[in-house]
Amino acid sequence: MAKQTAEFDIIVYGASGFTGRLVAEYLAARGITRWAMGGRSLTKLTEVRDEMGLPAETPLVVANSDDPASLELMCARTRVVITTVGPYQLYGPQLVAACAKTGTDYVDLCGEPAWMREMIDAHDARAKETGARIVFSCGFDSIPFDLGVWFLQQEANKRHGKPAPRVKGRVRKMQGGASGGTIASLTETMKAAAKNPKIIGILKSSFGLTPGFEGPAQPSGLMPEYDSATGTWTAPFVMAPINTKNVHRSNFLLGHPYGRDFVYDEMMMTTIGDAGRAMAEAIAKANPFGDAKILPGDGPSKEERENGFYDVLFIGEYPDGTSVRVSVSGDKDPGYGSTSKMISESALTLLETDTPGGVTTPGAVMAAPLLTRLEKNAGLTFLVEG
Repeated sequence: MAKQTAEFDIIVYGASGFTGRLVAEYLAARGITRWAMGGRSLTKLTEVRDEMGLPAETPLVVANSDDPASLELMCARTRVVITTVGPYQLYGPQLVAACAKTGTDYVDLCGEPAWMREMIDAHDARAKETGARIVFSCGFDSIPFDLGVWFLQQEANKRHGKPAPRVKGRVRKMQGGASGGTIASLTETMKAAAKNPKIIGILKSSFGLTPGFEGPAQPSGLMPEYDSATGTWTAPFVMAPINTKNVHRSNFLLGHPYGRDFVYDEMMMTTIGDAGRAMAEAIAKANPFGDAKILPGDGPSKEERENGFYDVLFIGEYPDGTSVRVSVSGDKDPGYGSTSKMISESALTLLETDTPGGVTTPGAVMAAPLLTRLEKNAGLTFLVEG
């Protein structure tokens, strides 16, 4: 059972960083009262609180990512921790351990599958004992995709009485670059893989986060290809390696409602004909993060965040040619504006739900109530298209 009472409902750990500030701003704007800003420097937290124009009585909590005792004290004071302090493989292990030990719910923005698997193996059993819900990947990776597939399968079951065994996630439109934290996380993952060959196997497998279960062969998503379902060429999508693992983990944790033979991939749509093929080939060869030197803690201007958006199509296919189509769209840039709202609403959803503890996913632990909150408050739209 989730923790029912504590001094605070939410502590935002990393509140002085770029994304942490956006989360703090969002919670304040939403009128949330029982929350605090957390970080390793009281001076920095005070500066940021004042810069943001938050009330002087906004509580500040000091804890250091390499000091387990300070993290446990912080966790004991709250029902949920939102952490934006990445790369998580560098700054997250002790916090996950503290949350699992103290029965404190945890949400993050992690897109680091090898580290996530390490945390599953190390802390899932303890989190189940204490009731802590450890929920990774509560931003653009992977909520629109995790919940998008869940939403599609609800519609598929409603129409056809069974799940679609094959689902395609196709990014139709997206404006807004990757975050500095995402780039740093990928860099650290590559460093870790170079030291530990076991990590490469987890990164390559779509079932790297489903210990004990290996499903059917999955599309690689690594090469441009023509997709007859969309009538366009498609290119590799940079977030697919983490999103697909999370979707398969949700299916695994829920007892395989999508089927044990479920096949899923993600690609970016370009356009039709030779132009579409050329675009897809160019995307496949390009640096997915562009040429900009984005550092952790950096981010786009408010105008850039406001002008960003994304639109993802999901196509569920049956062997007889029947299909179901739904979409998920967001009204801000994916990496910051929309992500800061999604992780905040994830934490608020956990406060209102009482589900079993464990290392889990948004789709497995709170799909329906979170989807409702995201549509009501966070600018996401889940739409049945056909």
